[in-house]
Amino acid sequence: MISIAHPLVLHNRLLLPNRNPSFFPSTTRPGPSFTIRSSSTVREREVGSELYASAPFPPIKVAKRVVLVRHGQSTWNEEGRIQGSSDFSVLTSKGEAQADTSRQMLIDDAFDACFSSPLIRSKRTAEIIWGAREDDIITDSDLREIDLYSFQGLLKHEGKAKFGAAFRQWQLDAANFNIDGHYPVRELWARARSCWDKILAHESKSVLVVAHNAVNQALVATAIGLGTEYFRILLQSNCGVSVLDFTPRPEGGSPLICLNRLNQTPNSPIAAKSSGGRKTSERIILVCHGATQSSTEASVSNSGDLPMNMLGIIQSQKTAELLLDLKVSSLISSPKKACTETAMAISRVQEAADCLGADCVPRYVEMKQIEYLDVESILQQSNRDVTEVSGLKSGWLNEYDDRITSTIWHQSEKAWKSLLSGLSDDAEPEKIVVVVGHPAIHIALMGHCLNLTKDWMGSFHLDAGSISVLDFPDGPTGRGVIRCINYTAHLGRWSIPITRSIVDDENF
Repeated sequence: MISIAHPLVLHNRLLLPNRNPSFFPSTTRPGPSFTIRSSSTVREREVGSELYASAPFPPIKVAKRVVLVRHGQSTWNEEGRIQGSSDFSVLTSKGEAQADTSRQMLIDDAFDACFSSPLIRSKRTAEIIWGAREDDIITDSDLREIDLYSFQGLLKHEGKAKFGAAFRQWQLDAANFNIDGHYPVRELWARARSCWDKILAHESKSVLVVAHNAVNQALVATAIGLGTEYFRILLQSNCGVSVLDFTPRPEGGSPLICLNRLNQTPNSPIAAKSSGGRKTSERIILVCHGATQSSTEASVSNSGDLPMNMLGIIQSQKTAELLLDLKVSSLISSPKKACTETAMAISRVQEAADCLGADCVPRYVEMKQIEYLDVESILQQSNRDVTEVSGLKSGWLNEYDDRITSTIWHQSEKAWKSLLSGLSDDAEPEKIVVVVGHPAIHIALMGHCLNLTKDWMGSFHLDAGSISVLDFPDGPTGRGVIRCINYTAHLGRWSIPITRSIVDDENF
């Protein structure tokens, strides 16, 4: 049963974690916590603006990986029409091609089951990806797209003309948006939470779920404990792939949940210059350094500052090639060897842009190092080996004690403030900052972008050589939008497989 909770104002945002420690039996680590802060700038919410808080998740016996895919481009996507849960649009030829690309991305995965929205555009995408597998696709009406009632079928300019203030609220304050006596986003969050009970109850270890933009956002958010105020913050592009890992706790109770990947798209995640339909000119790209030498190869004197191995060098070069499509304003890295080597690879390719055919003008990239990005020294205070990032399992930060994660979190806050300050430079009309560091610091930086606390750090995962993209359509003083997390498609054969864990692989 979904319970109702009053909204909690947190830095002018609403945050309703579904993993509040009071929901669970004793665990080795507390769930996410939060602080209520008063602010004169926070406007009064309308009466009755309760948001849905998630109930604890059902216990599971074995580890489970769930892969979410949004449907391919539809005819109404192409027309700019508001679809909602209507069922009149079908996949375009581009949408069919996107679905086939996703099929190829996932072709080696031995899925045990496939859940799909019953709407035509989603069901067709599921059929293309599922291919010749023998098991039937399970359709669930709760996976349909958000119900938008009178908005459905309208072009966006028609919605503005016909509904005025209501349409503006849908754009600016979706959590409190009301139409025809309904709160669509709140209803969606409750529906997504209900879906998780059915997905987790299915006897399967690897599950494919094919649905829609808004409902996939809600599935991701409710899984990691974020309320309706995070609608449009975790992007889902056409045929974008997101991965969630569910790990049983030894003592039972709600499983540990980690967002392993968000919005791995058929196309480059850096090509688009809009987020959720809004233009963006400020962007932070988080680049995890390439794979490093193992601790057995390194000497004791440099065991916390390892250079990249050959795989890492290839990964850094692939990342540099991907970023060639952008004009990078500044390149900031941790002072550690693998980070500076990765940054140098990106810089060399950027400054050779004219020779490589990207444009006809040589680029100069400002480079600097920030000590606040160095977390390896903090992690070494623990007896765990974290020097080799290519072997980290999903949710690995949950294994560290509170002292370590608190130190990383407080240091990352200083780094985040420094990055936002640099992004605020008005000298350039378009500002793209690339940050190179260890996965732990990037996970913490994403937490600050989402206005979370340190207790969420174990809810995210990053691999060596991956990139994550943070957009700021309202400028660096506004809310950040997460375009993708742990994107590795650019690494080709040298990437971490999308759907298969590199640790305890038999679980998937």
